[in-house]
Amino acid sequence: MSLEKSAFAVRENAYAPYSNFKVGAAVLSEGGEIYAGCNVENIAYPEGTCAEAGAIAAMVAAGESKLTEVFVVADSKQPVSPCGGCRQKLAEFGASDTKVTLANLDGVRVTMTMAELLPGAFGTDHMDADHQDRD
Repeated sequence: MSLEKSAFAVRENAYAPYSNFKVGAAVLSEGGEIYAGCNVENIAYPEGTCAEAGAIAAMVAAGESKLTEVFVVADSKQPVSPCGGCRQKLAEFGASDTKVTLANLDGVRVTMTMAELLPGAFGTDHMDADHQDRD
């Protein structure tokens, strides 16, 4: 199954009884495997999880830690972009040139790189140990 088909298929399994806004995401790992996730809402809204986070969790649970491509789909007028937290999560496991495709159910697609999706991403270079030497 393709990355796109995986995202569309898993979207159908989303648990979204409160918003009725189903999202599906699929990531392609460095090892060539596809991992999918859907949003899972909770009546206590902050406790839900995003589709992108679910796909990443499945990838990590399978023992992989790098993704090479991302596909996200939702039923929206414009292709839906990952939330800020998911952008950072995707950046953690992808490279700046990782391809990210955002889609809606009407066939509209927007493709960009991870760097375009999250310019100025917080990364390991910000964790430089030399920061303690500054006054």
